[in-house]
Amino acid sequence: MTRYFFILIAFLISANTIGQDLTGKQLLEKSIAYHDPNGNWNTLKASLTVKMSMPKSAERITQIQLDFPEQFYSTTVTKDENIITSILDKENCTLMLNGSTNISKEQKDTLRINCDRAKMMRDYYTYLYGLPMKLKDPGTNIYEKVQKKTFKNKEYLVLKVDYEAAVGKDTWYFYFNPISFALEVYQFYHDEATNDGEYILLSEIIEVEQIKIPKVRAWYYNKDDGYLATDILTTAKPLD
Repeated sequence: MTRYFFILIAFLISANTIGQDLTGKQLLEKSIAYHDPNGNWNTLKASLTVKMSMPKSAERITQIQLDFPEQFYSTTVTKDENIITSILDKENCTLMLNGSTNISKEQKDTLRINCDRAKMMRDYYTYLYGLPMKLKDPGTNIYEKVQKKTFKNKEYLVLKVDYEAAVGKDTWYFYFNPISFALEVYQFYHDEATNDGEYILLSEIIEVEQIKIPKVRAWYYNKDDGYLATDILTTAKPLD
């Protein structure tokens, strides 16, 4: 019994000192080594399927195809009996509603079908599913001080990030498992002083091209812990 007690103490001391020894950039590198050990993210060619459920709204299924080397990205979104396809092929943008490119202005306005939104959703999905690798993108400011925080009764090493004005205005916190360095929570604020913004709890892992991607994302408000939605990455496979 005494032997196991001392092993536990040694383990806790080791975990406690990790955050003190790491800079922000070192912590990021360790997490990337866990999630993308072979550096495959920037050359990824994959097909992803995301199921989103939220209170008082129909389920949304988004099928994503991406080919980073060819600068190709497409989504097919199914919700409320409509199928909206957006294709970004280098500089070319193609939009379809229920298989047709003949979309009325009223339909475009009501269903928010436009190329700007297609580009915004591309950036949204590739950012979130590309974390923590995307934190190496230009314009990202990594704070050097690694914090230790308890969040939802778990201990984390926490990395603070903000962005140059041309890239983004929010402040982000990324919560890493202190042993494996897996990314398990992230949180953002528009104005941290008001405790606005959201936090996202990550669970399970799905793997594609040797990249470990969190499978489940549950979204909550910072202010009152109000539940927003859950995204489930139901499939992730190499692009045919």
